[in-house]
Amino acid sequence: MEPSSESPVPGRGAQSRNVPSRFGLAAREADGDWRDHMAALAQAEGGPPVKLRTQVTEERPRTILSFNRSPDIPFDRAINAYRGCEHGCVYCFARPTHAYHDLSPGLDFETRLFAKPEAADLLRATLAKPKYRPGPIAMGTNTDPYQPIEHRYRITRALLEVCLDARHPVTITTKSDRVLADLDLLEELARRRLVAVAISVTSLDPVLSGKLEPRAASPAKRMAALGKLAAAGVPTHCSIAPVIPAITDEFMEEIVQRAAALGIASCGWIPLRLPHEVAPLFREWLSVHYPERGDKVMGIVRSIRGGKDNDPDFFTRMKPTGVWADLFRARFRLACKRAGIGKAKFELDCTRFRAPEVGGQMRLL
Repeated sequence: MEPSSESPVPGRGAQSRNVPSRFGLAAREADGDWRDHMAALAQAEGGPPVKLRTQVTEERPRTILSFNRSPDIPFDRAINAYRGCEHGCVYCFARPTHAYHDLSPGLDFETRLFAKPEAADLLRATLAKPKYRPGPIAMGTNTDPYQPIEHRYRITRALLEVCLDARHPVTITTKSDRVLADLDLLEELARRRLVAVAISVTSLDPVLSGKLEPRAASPAKRMAALGKLAAAGVPTHCSIAPVIPAITDEFMEEIVQRAAALGIASCGWIPLRLPHEVAPLFREWLSVHYPERGDKVMGIVRSIRGGKDNDPDFFTRMKPTGVWADLFRARFRLACKRAGIGKAKFELDCTRFRAPEVGGQMRLL
């Protein structure tokens, strides 16, 4: 039995499993597992929906560093320590990647996770190869490196230790104040111009955040983390992402103002993207939480995406068009001008790179 879209699924962003049709997967039928049993029991007793537990599977890939040739993103290599993300952000553009595992981009994406405990060893081996040439490694481009299970696995920290040992530049994008647990490493990396951190702040309303991104850090904690990173000398960027028309855009100016007050030198915004299964998931979320304005929200989304729910083309996917898009840009530029904040370009140092020692130990000096 699938969770009903008529009432919120406790503690989760997606409201159903939403099995993708583009791979020809069959719709999930009740097969008597614990979820079906508990859901049926709750329905029979007239109780609230049962909370779904998070399951983590450890996987051991042969490589950890992935390369890309996308012309509209500022990095050519990335690491994702985890697949899936417990933060449960309903708008997450990475959700469709779960379909490649025959899992749903809906609830499976945020409840059936994969961890890569050997990631640091794989990275060390890759960086030690004679033909490797350094370039900033992006972390958090697909799923959050500081999602809740990082507290248990510490994979992200191990990866940062390898980067510090090899003097290799790295960038981090997260929605969690858990990044502060690695402040000691980030300070060392920052002193060598080897790191930049972006924290995404979607709104300043904790109630809205609890619906939109239920297991991410609260907006207040994210803003506080931005300030602590900046105070520690870590190059820090405030990313207002995504901007959701008629849902979160009202917070744009205040986020910019608060970031500037915290000493943040860089701020940017990214419009909502709804690729593949994310669009129906988001529509379903609107029907549960904001049924009275769902049509308005999607109407604006289509207006900035050429009449479609999503624009997948390079460059334009990051740069919406139309009257509403122009309005958001004008508002953001004016807010930044008033706050005295811009969009800094953090130049990381690739000249200090040294191939790491292999065999499990790192240098002392």
